[in-house]
Amino acid sequence: MVILSSNLSLTEFLQLPETKPPSEYIDENIYQKPMPQGKHSRIQTRLSTEINQVSESEQKALALTELRCTFGGRSIVPDIAVFEWSRLGIDESGEIANKFEIYPDWIIEILSPDQSPNRVIDKIIFCINHGTKLGWFIDSNDKSVMVFQPHKLPEVKYNHDKLTVLNVLADWQITSADIFSWLMVK
Repeated sequence: MVILSSNLSLTEFLQLPETKPPSEYIDENIYQKPMPQGKHSRIQTRLSTEINQVSESEQKALALTELRCTFGGRSIVPDIAVFEWSRLGIDESGEIANKFEIYPDWIIEILSPDQSPNRVIDKIIFCINHGTKLGWFIDSNDKSVMVFQPHKLPEVKYNHDKLTVLNVLADWQITSADIFSWLMVK
């Protein structure tokens, strides 16, 4: 992540035009996320699709990619933000809201080659401290998923370890091996 500017208020930041890739407001600094590369993009696309396939039709949860979430004095853009259906932002016409000023129920971050692992982990911990129920930190370099939950130490899962999912999706099972198998294209 690259620091673009500092000493702006959150309100001032939110009035700036969106950047590509998106920028985030953290502790009065603006950080631009790195441009996703192949592995990151593949995991992000496939994982959000898998989550929505098991959750959307029954209105359990919805996974959204690159959604700006503003809460707790920060404005972040998780790789995947999952919201339980009952917490989805809805506008006056009954459509999904454009602005989400709440924390996701589940934050999923996929480490990019140019990212600082600690800065990404800090974002997950921030969310957990503000009400998020579950966080995943996916690292394709060592094929691991670090799982964060409130009041628990993080756990690192490899290979065929079953990953923790939101309680509303308790019937769904996925492993680290499942996620990293999506990287194979032959």
